[in-house]
Amino acid sequence: MHDDRTLTEERLDRALRERIRPAVHPRTAPLEFEVWHAPGEPVPFAEAVAAPFKPGAVGDDWGPAWGTSWFRVTGRVPAQWAGETVEAVIDLGFAKDRPGFSAEALAHRPDGSVVKALNPRNTWLRVGEPVAGGEEFTYLLEAAANPEILDGVSALGDRETAGSEPLYRVERMDLAVFDRQVWELVQDLEVLDQLMRQLPLGSARRWEILRAVERCLDALDLDAVGASAPAARERLRAVLSSPAHASAHRLSAVGHAHIDSAWLWPLRETVRKVARTTSNVVALMDDCPEFVFAMSQAQQLDWLREHQSALYARVKEKAAAGQFVPVGGMWVESDTNMPGSEALARQFVYGKRFFLEEFGVETEEVWLPDSFGYSAALPQLVKLSGSRWFLTQKISWNTTNPFPHHSFLWEGLDGTRVFTHFPPVDTYVAELSGEELAHAEANFRDKGHATRSLVPFGWGDGGGGPTREMLARAERLADLEGSPRVTIERPAEFFAAAEAEYDRPPVWLGELYLELHRGTYTSQARTKQGNRRSEHLLREAELWAATAAVRTGFPYPHEELNRIWKSVLLHQFHDILPGSSIAWVHQEAEATYARIAAELEAVIGAAQRALAGAPEGGSAVVFNAAPHDRAGIAAGGAALASQDPEPAVEVEELGSGFRLDNGLLRVTVDERGLVVSVLDLVAGRETVAPGCAANLLQVHPDLPNRWDAWDVDAFYRNTVTDLTEADVVRRSGDGVEVVRTFGSSRVTQLLTLRPGARRLDIDTEVDWHEQEKFLKAAFPIDVRADHSTAETQFGHVQRPTHTNTSWEAAKFEICAHRFLHVGEPGWGAALVNDSTYGHDVTRTVREDGATTTTVRLSLLRAPRYPDPATDQGVHRLRYALLPGATIGDAVREGWRFSLPERRVPGSAAVAPLVSVDDDAVVVTAVKLADDGSGDVVVRLHEAHGGRASARLTAGFALAGARVTDLLERPLADETAEVEGDAVRLVLRPFQIVTLRLTPNDEV
Repeated sequence: MHDDRTLTEERLDRALRERIRPAVHPRTAPLEFEVWHAPGEPVPFAEAVAAPFKPGAVGDDWGPAWGTSWFRVTGRVPAQWAGETVEAVIDLGFAKDRPGFSAEALAHRPDGSVVKALNPRNTWLRVGEPVAGGEEFTYLLEAAANPEILDGVSALGDRETAGSEPLYRVERMDLAVFDRQVWELVQDLEVLDQLMRQLPLGSARRWEILRAVERCLDALDLDAVGASAPAARERLRAVLSSPAHASAHRLSAVGHAHIDSAWLWPLRETVRKVARTTSNVVALMDDCPEFVFAMSQAQQLDWLREHQSALYARVKEKAAAGQFVPVGGMWVESDTNMPGSEALARQFVYGKRFFLEEFGVETEEVWLPDSFGYSAALPQLVKLSGSRWFLTQKISWNTTNPFPHHSFLWEGLDGTRVFTHFPPVDTYVAELSGEELAHAEANFRDKGHATRSLVPFGWGDGGGGPTREMLARAERLADLEGSPRVTIERPAEFFAAAEAEYDRPPVWLGELYLELHRGTYTSQARTKQGNRRSEHLLREAELWAATAAVRTGFPYPHEELNRIWKSVLLHQFHDILPGSSIAWVHQEAEATYARIAAELEAVIGAAQRALAGAPEGGSAVVFNAAPHDRAGIAAGGAALASQDPEPAVEVEELGSGFRLDNGLLRVTVDERGLVVSVLDLVAGRETVAPGCAANLLQVHPDLPNRWDAWDVDAFYRNTVTDLTEADVVRRSGDGVEVVRTFGSSRVTQLLTLRPGARRLDIDTEVDWHEQEKFLKAAFPIDVRADHSTAETQFGHVQRPTHTNTSWEAAKFEICAHRFLHVGEPGWGAALVNDSTYGHDVTRTVREDGATTTTVRLSLLRAPRYPDPATDQGVHRLRYALLPGATIGDAVREGWRFSLPERRVPGSAAVAPLVSVDDDAVVVTAVKLADDGSGDVVVRLHEAHGGRASARLTAGFALAGARVTDLLERPLADETAEVEGDAVRLVLRPFQIVTLRLTPNDEV
């Protein structure tokens, strides 16, 4: 049964759809156009404008996947339209419900200057306001046929399989009169309609709006909408001017366009998406001086600077005027779980420095709305970068536990606290709709303590950013009864006010774990391996180049290293490193990592040759880039290679199996190729739980409910296949080789003990051809551990191994860097790895009451979306078991495992450029200062989780030392205690310190 309410709502819906919105452009005339389909990759404007265009017509198909078509659109304003506002209205076949995920275009003038972009929700180009009549004009549209890859398995993400069939059809090419009064009426009605539908059914305000809408529609002549629009709007004036209640929630609306630096499109397309979006934004700023837009990701603005210099100049003008606001302070919106310590620090270094140098802006807000969980190391890095606040929205995606706060203090692993905000609107692409605003107010969890929240609004990913319709809504919602108050302002204005009003905000300690997207720790193993390898090579390149520069005058490659760092940081974007992009992105990433490796190996090789001197009689020098001494070689130094043979490792055949013994560990491998015993001879203790086998490869079905590459759902554990059948178990040199086949795949493992090391190394090669499967390596350890300890940036994080509450149960897949440790007082064990991030830890109680703690590494997955061929092919993965390991042992062996010694022909030992006398203090970077001064910059941290008192000694005459922030700027409240050529350090648990050491060149 219909009542007055539903009848009026239905009447309004139809009137808007069929009469009022079409009347925004009441008079039209067709435009003429020609088209040129560019072969292959996009071309510059100068090349396109000279191309052989051919006549086109509405209805023409265009655009194979990833193709570019250029449209030359021409028109003449009819004389009778003099005095009107005139627009070109163009629809290239846009998917209206998916802005940012279909075709897009950038409009140019004939001289190549940019006008603005065309997108599914932004299909107009302003020709004149008002026009004189008779004007002739030409636009050149660079149209991108980006395919939609949002639904299920698709071949469109790989150029080799995308096909050549056109994806789009030209739907409209018109010149049109723009009726401002009708457009304003549409905005009035939409705002009131959306508000009305959010109000309680029995509220007086809802009925007040309803009756005003009725009166408005009564006053509207549907056959002459334009003529009657002013009178119809007058009927709405009273309800639109009724002010909000004094207690109404306050929303700080920040224009934004979240642009994934790569995802369902390649990097080169993001370069164009950035140009399209910023062109829309600056054009909107010309029309709306009150409009404020925040843009993160220095990389994206750097692309604009490189590829669209004139548009970039306009952006800088708007930034100087305060409308265009750089935020974020990072090179990209990176993943924060997997980047290494120094890499996450450099995200801030390169991002903050770009904004300072290009815009003169010290960004204070760290802006990461969409990354997949947030490392406990971040608060300290935020502070050390010179920032104050942190924003994300992604934690609202939790599938188990709603986060209890929207504004709070986030305390990192070292004790640093940062004021943090989660927008309760639960989106970073808001339209400022009534539904969104009502949700933000109702959802806000800090009522009674705080009154304000932030809402980022604007279409992202190439959807064009904020629209004129969104700004019209914000204007009407600034002070409207029944709605939160909406104020367009800069993020810093929101944060300052929000922090000031919240006297004692709650504190959240530790990581912000996202209860979703846990598969991103494993998907696309080659990308993850390339990242880890690049991080370690950069460490070596900086260390040895700096050492050689100070010792021999070696030319330090500042520019080359900066370029490589930026490339590595770009690929840590939160849809590249996590493995959640299309095939094209990951194919390019693999090629990029290979190129980076070659370049860095060349830097390392040249620096080491400069240090090692000429070989004498075949002599060699062994370099140790790890932050701890090993085999008699100082950390960060080199020694002449020993001529003594290494102690032998005993390999004994035991029936169909083998025993390995190096005097520290005795390892038994049975006829199945499984490790059934690892005896710690030092402690006299068995590592493997009774009746169990370690290095057990296990395969699970892996079909998550929704996001294939992103998610691992807990039910995957319900079904498992243990790989216990071996094709080959045989001795290979000083180790045991095991070969298995399963499904369509093959795995070859080499198990070895190193002389003098309490470490079982496992070198694994997998020829992987499974689909929707999950490969794990299990180590059931005879230890009762109520928590695990996983390396993260600049420290480690402890996580419960039990499931007492839903918060612990939700962490069924966790991230670790080089090590994961479990233990009980007096004894523990760790797994170290060279490129694996995903892990899980479970506990079982045996019949005798003892506990088995099983640690598993997540080796490979095989999701089909968005890359149907994810991880197919050959992979080499290395990991090792460390029985009897303390946390300090795990830290040390994790570094050693990832940074093997390098043997270089030469005759000169190399003293470290810097050395530290406490193993708990780990040096993560040694480099020359970025400003070219010749100062040596050292970044270090306390790594064991306790307090440390250490002495850092420079291997050169020291003129002075300063404590700096991440950007190598002296900290006013920190001083370095210098003692001769050394600096005395006192560090709290996990504290990061950056030192700038000035050599005394006169000595």
